[in-house]
Amino acid sequence: MPWSDARMTELPPGWTTRRPTLDDVPAILELVHASDVAAVGEPDYTSDEVRDDLTTPHTDMARDCWLALDDSAKIVGWAFPGNSTGGARDMANVYFWPGGGLPALKPLLELLMARMTERAAELGHPVYEVRAGAIPGETELIEALTDAGFVFLKQYARMQMSLDGVSPVAPEPPAGISVRPVRHSDDAELRAFHTVIEEAFVDSDHRAMPFEGWLEQGTRPGTPFDEWFVAEADGRIVGSLQSTDGGGDTDEGWVKHLAVLRAYRKRGVGEALLRRAFATYAAKGRPKAGLGVDLANPTDAASLYFKVGMDALYRANIYRTTVEAAS
Repeated sequence: MPWSDARMTELPPGWTTRRPTLDDVPAILELVHASDVAAVGEPDYTSDEVRDDLTTPHTDMARDCWLALDDSAKIVGWAFPGNSTGGARDMANVYFWPGGGLPALKPLLELLMARMTERAAELGHPVYEVRAGAIPGETELIEALTDAGFVFLKQYARMQMSLDGVSPVAPEPPAGISVRPVRHSDDAELRAFHTVIEEAFVDSDHRAMPFEGWLEQGTRPGTPFDEWFVAEADGRIVGSLQSTDGGGDTDEGWVKHLAVLRAYRKRGVGEALLRRAFATYAAKGRPKAGLGVDLANPTDAASLYFKVGMDALYRANIYRTTVEAAS
């Protein structure tokens, strides 16, 4: 049955839904932190990430996002998509307050999945892949996803390490490799930096993004360009490391992308970039470094992260389904 024709699960009496605004960010963050603590034992989301999720390209708060409120008007659920590239793959994200917010889970998921069929049509995709994530212990969420037709695809790992005791001076890279900060005011260099990311991930599940869209999404006032690094060899850029600011909530150094061209792998380029980033994070007083890794990545990137001292804070299951574009 098409999602647009499906009967929606009703909320309890006195519960309502509405669209979020940026004024809701603190309350949404409180909700997400409660969900994080229940699932993985500690908060793992920042207010900047909430704002980004509400305002990312191809997300309209007034059409794509919902909040669920209980009979005391407390925000107990949040649903939103995630498709910043406009491609044929989206993310269905649903948070609910552990325990008391459970009645919001299925109604929000149903609203979001019905909207996915419309998004598919609006973005020009007759068939639209939708993915969703869940921590293995989030049994209610996994059950709701399974009932909605999602099937398990793979796992991601959330990696982290303490920077306590990490020297603010990075070790020398291997012979023939140099590592330095990106020249962010140089358009040609930023394009080369972006090209390495796209070429390095061509055989992975990475969603390709044109340079202009990547630049708009990845840069803003306060972007920590001193934490973006390039590795050079044979007179060209062969590796890129893009960081994002951990934000005032955590101040964690976050590696958004680590990419090395295929011909230069297994030569210590990725490790040299990571060590330089970790040293820079430590010099700035950041307490931890983190990143996410696709455990199905054909380069076995997780092995490198374990080698440099990172541990898996938790693993997340990824599920997928497809919907047809609304007619």
